[in-house]
Amino acid sequence: MDFQVRDECGRHEAAGQAAPADVEYAHRDAHWIDIGTLADIPRRGARTVRIAREKEIAIFRTGDDHVFALVNECPHKKGPLSQGIVHGHSVACPLHNWTIALDTGEAQGADHGCTPTIAVRRDGDRILIAQPRARKAAA
Repeated sequence: MDFQVRDECGRHEAAGQAAPADVEYAHRDAHWIDIGTLADIPRRGARTVRIAREKEIAIFRTGDDHVFALVNECPHKKGPLSQGIVHGHSVACPLHNWTIALDTGEAQGADHGCTPTIAVRRDGDRILIAQPRARKAAA
């Protein structure tokens, strides 16, 4: 199968290469989950969803109506990013003010670390996220 894997910092790796994250996202053949409408997410804010047996996911809407999804944990002290302030295409963690890029999950500035990103697509006004699947163990 042709998978595009996102590592913990949201960078795409070639199919078949190991990535440090423990989930994979099959973008082309993904099972997409409808999580609501754009209007359900406050502008410059977030809402959260939980998929069975997965970590909580934060869905962010920017001031220019771009939508991003990240695991709802800051890479620093696991603060709830969904409670942070969205500015531009970044969010400030509410615990220690780390700035996280919404498109890559990477900490900005002098801070180091990242949180996994989840693929998002829009279908009209509907927001869909890719269903994460556990990686198969190597044989």
